[in-house]
Amino acid sequence: MQKTGKKIVCKNRKARHEYQIFDTIEAGLVLLGPEVKSLREGRANLSDSYASFEAGEAWLYNAHISPYPYAANYASLDPTRPRKLLLNRREIRRLIGKIQERGFTLVPLSIYFKAGKAKVELALAKGKKAYDKRETMKRRTIERELRKQYKIR
Repeated sequence: MQKTGKKIVCKNRKARHEYQIFDTIEAGLVLLGPEVKSLREGRANLSDSYASFEAGEAWLYNAHISPYPYAANYASLDPTRPRKLLLNRREIRRLIGKIQERGFTLVPLSIYFKAGKAKVELALAKGKKAYDKRETMKRRTIERELRKQYKIR
């Protein structure tokens, strides 16, 4: 019986604050056995991670997946090693073209399990300036106060 639904392992909350998100894409992750078990326990961190391309392949860098404590054979596995991303050739070409534009980068937003397979949600993003961040926070505060006013009425 196939599992359906989405079990979120970890989110990169800082990404939505630091970057302006333009497009999202789902990619598979190439993992070793102990890494999958560690992800199922929710032991991962996406802060300061990014995706890049090398020789026509997509790679995820600086994503920290803690070592699984009961895997004796994989004790020397580096938790922040580069991990290959599974994307179609057409998607890779499109993303390479977008990234070559000025200021775009690929940022992982979340890691999750979908139908039993580990996936990562990547965002095509552009870094925000300090004044953009302040404006976003101001707009969020105003919206919160408006909702409060509607609730009172």
